[in-house]
Amino acid sequence: MVKIYNTNIETNEFKEIKEYAKGSWINMVNPNEKEIQEVCENLKINDQFIRDALDFEEKARIDQEDDDNTILFVVDVPIIEKVEGVDTYTTMPVGMIVVRDDYFITVSLRKNRIIEDFEKRKIKNFQTYKKTRFIFQILYLNASYYLTYLKQINKETEFAEYILKNSMRNKELLKMLSLEKSLVYFATSLKSNEIVMEKTLRGRIIKLYDEDEDILEDAITENKQAIEMAQIYNNILNGTMDAYASIISNNLNGVMKTLTSITIILAVPTMISSFWGMNVNLPLQNNPYGFIIMVLLAVLITVIVTIWLNKKDMLK
Repeated sequence: MVKIYNTNIETNEFKEIKEYAKGSWINMVNPNEKEIQEVCENLKINDQFIRDALDFEEKARIDQEDDDNTILFVVDVPIIEKVEGVDTYTTMPVGMIVVRDDYFITVSLRKNRIIEDFEKRKIKNFQTYKKTRFIFQILYLNASYYLTYLKQINKETEFAEYILKNSMRNKELLKMLSLEKSLVYFATSLKSNEIVMEKTLRGRIIKLYDEDEDILEDAITENKQAIEMAQIYNNILNGTMDAYASIISNNLNGVMKTLTSITIILAVPTMISSFWGMNVNLPLQNNPYGFIIMVLLAVLITVIVTIWLNKKDMLK
């Protein structure tokens, strides 16, 4: 899917257009081969820039072609995927291509909230022809969404902990494991994005304007905060998972100890009845009250063994 947007310089009106006008924004979401070729032919750019941004494993980076002054920015953005009906937090690359001083292209494998916010005009002071500001606004909004998703992950972690306190269920343990993986993905992507922003701030990649530089600095600050939050939440979650692993192991040891003690208690009457069930001469075999005596003896010994095991804390 390819959509072209343009902001009128005089009226500041934002609308979708059909032609490739200078100063326009071309948004590409999982484009097919025909759409890629069409955009490249009209804008006179290398198709490799677009294909790189469509690689799900592509890392955040900056690439530049000196011959036609085309610059590619790739950053990782947070997304929520459905995996077996469960929301999973992960990241995917989004490419931003500055084509000379004429066009701005965004490329992504699927729709994401960051680009949709610009399409829906939720961002203030946004114009398609101000490409430097556009990039910085995307970077700032991206860092903000990382913070939002990190807070959601923390809430889900607390909810899973609350359930696990009352009942050890595999579902919640697997959920916490999934959240731990998400935090690792987030931390890795945030650090890569930080490198891209720091490199951009040095001013050697794209021209910086004084009124836009503050946006980039704010984006870097938000990104650093998100990195710290991801590390803190990850450390807390690691500690929690280790604690629950110890609790599960301790509970299992307690169950095994109790079962062993019960086995010992049950073995006492079984052993006594086995002795007196042998086909040999035994005490009390001719006593009319022999059976009752043996039952009382078995009960007495069982009670004594139970009291002894209880004092040794083997029944708790």
